[in-house]
Amino acid sequence: MAAIGSGTLVAVAPGKGIIAHRYADGHVRGYVALNKPETWMRSIDLGDPSAGLRQVAEEFDGWSPLLTAFVTESDAEPWLRPIYALPVGLEWDRVPGVTLVGDAAHLMSPFAGEGATLAMYDGADLASKLVEQRDIEAALTAYEERLFPRSGDAADRSAQNLEVFFGREAPQSVVTLFDRS
Repeated sequence: MAAIGSGTLVAVAPGKGIIAHRYADGHVRGYVALNKPETWMRSIDLGDPSAGLRQVAEEFDGWSPLLTAFVTESDAEPWLRPIYALPVGLEWDRVPGVTLVGDAAHLMSPFAGEGATLAMYDGADLASKLVEQRDIEAALTAYEERLFPRSGDAADRSAQNLEVFFGREAPQSVVTLFDRS
């Protein structure tokens, strides 16, 4: 378990974790991460949120009740969200008249904290290229030439951070990460 900054708690093990953050107004928001197939996620019935949250908490059997309380005692509506990611370094062949921006172009886990920034940069860069170029295909080509290298580093960091927090070496890999900081 690690305390990050003044208000974040991270407890991880291979394939799972509980993360909680205290906001300035005093409320706490908790998150659960589990490396499970989507079929498992779909088996959680949130029609009865308490029962669904107990089922999720069972994955943390043996963990401190102070941690699992972030799961079972939540007063917020639970949401199950799978994490998807495109392969790092993915590029595509030009399709006339079409390009992608944001997550459609470089979907990655949120563990680099770059998704929204990249999406805004993509939009601004594409707009700039469309204004600069008279030819739409030239503008799209110029945009994509910059898109791939720009998103590659963030996608790589995202994949690496996901492994640090939930891979086979967790929690020691997280301790090592913060010891270097």
